[in-house]
Amino acid sequence: MTNTKSGKQPANYKYYIEPKLVTEITHKTLVLILAGGEGSRLVDLTKWRAKPAVPFGGKYRIIDFALSNCVNSGLRRIGVLTQYKSHSLIRHLQRAWSFMRAEIGEFVEIIPAQQRVRKDWYQGTADALYQNMDIINRHSPDYVVVLGGDHIYKMDYTSMLLQHIQTGADLTVGCIEVSRNEAKDFGVMSIDEDRNITRFTEKPNEPETLPGKPDTSLASMGIYVFSKSYLYASLVADSADENSSHDFGKDIIPKSIECCNSMAFLFQNEDGTPAYWRDVGNIESYWQANMELCDIEPELNLYDRNWPFWTYQTQHPPAKFVFDADNARGEAIDSLVSGGCIISGARIKRSVIFFAVVVHKGSHIKDSTILPKVTIGQNCYINRAVIDKGCVIPDNTVIGRDLEEDRKRFHVTENGIILVTADMLGQHLFSNY
Repeated sequence: MTNTKSGKQPANYKYYIEPKLVTEITHKTLVLILAGGEGSRLVDLTKWRAKPAVPFGGKYRIIDFALSNCVNSGLRRIGVLTQYKSHSLIRHLQRAWSFMRAEIGEFVEIIPAQQRVRKDWYQGTADALYQNMDIINRHSPDYVVVLGGDHIYKMDYTSMLLQHIQTGADLTVGCIEVSRNEAKDFGVMSIDEDRNITRFTEKPNEPETLPGKPDTSLASMGIYVFSKSYLYASLVADSADENSSHDFGKDIIPKSIECCNSMAFLFQNEDGTPAYWRDVGNIESYWQANMELCDIEPELNLYDRNWPFWTYQTQHPPAKFVFDADNARGEAIDSLVSGGCIISGARIKRSVIFFAVVVHKGSHIKDSTILPKVTIGQNCYINRAVIDKGCVIPDNTVIGRDLEEDRKRFHVTENGIILVTADMLGQHLFSNY
């Protein structure tokens, strides 16, 4: 059985690949992580930091998940393209990802916006690569993997890379099944039985659905594999197009369907169900993804020793729980509590508590995400909230009981998730990001 469009084996064909060949392929592959976006839908969480630098999961930054996937997949030639408010992101990359050994061809290279081609900053995702084509070419890759730095998931990229090679594709797009309503925020594609992409629409108002699944669409994950020559030709042509927005989803991918072998890679579990992948692009999805980690068996297993997630490890003592009286018991239930925390006669339920957080006597924290170095005073009540790094919550503060009152001080989403930042509290901790 062959792919009728390309004459190659279909994308769902099973192959055996010699481990040595896989290693040779990964050594010829360059990964570029797009980490320069503003992330405006996260509102004040990205006021002083880039979206990939936003803390997640008790101890990580969002970008750590894409980078850890690369390292665990054997892809260790990585460039990170930065632009928007990148100081804390660059600092984190230097601290957490400097263990690569350049002398054996491993690196995480920070590529800031430099106006290398013209006196403009990056105009779109495709333009970010175009402005750095000389750097890309210097690494002489055969294949280029392009990733977003702002999604939470666990993925072995070599499976997608091998499908790309074995099907003779010029371009392969990672995709996942999502609800039709969610699909409005993504690029949506249609594919044939051999996984050739037949149509691609960026953020459609009326997303196409899958055959036999009227409530499900096929969404782009923002993960692309390019053959080098096709990538170069596409970037040059796009740069010369005055009508282009210079974006992969809006321009490069739709045009590629018409002129090249464009394939879809379905991100699925072994039983054919959609694998875990979260776009934490707004406050509600960010909060929800953190809350999912509190499940007894969360879909994203942070404790898998065969697939560790790496980050910068700050030096803190173990978490401490003190007092055991009826009205002041230090305890945490169905929660993640990181190092350096002191839960002093307070109750934590179904929450993610980042490192160096102090919660004082009589306070009750429920269904919340508390970012690093927050201090919560005595007798506070916090429910369904995201408390940003470095906030000091005064004694007797109530958050999450009266949303109308909360809206006067904080950002409250449509579904009642409350974002609290130092600026909102009048504390202005500019250096804490």
